[in-house]
Amino acid sequence: MNQSFYAASVAVSQQQKRLNVTANNLANVNNAGFKAEKAQFSDLLYRNWTGPDNAALPRGSGSRMIQTATDFSQGAMMTRESGQNYGIEGLGFFALLNPQSNEICYTRSGAFHWGSVQRGEQAVFYLCDSDGYYVLDQNRQPIELTNGTEAAYPVGVFDFANTDGMQHLGSNKLLPVAKNGAPLPATGKAMKGVLEASNTDIATEFGKVIEAQRSFSYALKMLQTQDEVESTINGLRT
Repeated sequence: MNQSFYAASVAVSQQQKRLNVTANNLANVNNAGFKAEKAQFSDLLYRNWTGPDNAALPRGSGSRMIQTATDFSQGAMMTRESGQNYGIEGLGFFALLNPQSNEICYTRSGAFHWGSVQRGEQAVFYLCDSDGYYVLDQNRQPIELTNGTEAAYPVGVFDFANTDGMQHLGSNKLLPVAKNGAPLPATGKAMKGVLEASNTDIATEFGKVIEAQRSFSYALKMLQTQDEVESTINGLRT
């Protein structure tokens, strides 16, 4: 395959992936605790070819999106005094326990409520997220209703030595991987009566949309031009 065709086709597909990341950020702009993602690119293989006067000239194969990095910078704090709403001032995550699998995941979204569990003939209430995951305290234990529904409870805040590469589970939940290490006590503090807004910057994201659209159109133009060149060459052969 002609190298120009290859580089242009790769560019088209990778810019589409970049747009998908930006679209996801914009779709979650009003989602409390959401952390925006950034597409990261890397050059593909370079080869040298002989140019004028035997000069070695690099010939690239384009670039590709290698990963998406999560921006964990803090979003604005919104006042939400009624109910069990919490925000983290500083670094850290809330810990959530999946009651079905006993797996612990983490989130920055602190929109919690009381969920009931039947214990014999008595209903016991635990602090939960919207999916029914138990919110854990600093000892990694579920928080049980004891002091009234509007009282502040000791919600645990945890952090990791390295937050790069945490696995996204959906619904603003993150699962640590091996390189993140074990959870540690966080420097951030849980604050009741507030929710952290999404840290998506709309102006920045729309700028990325324009960049991706321009790159996409240039790559298509490259494909069109190369197709015209090949058609001309094939016409000369006949």
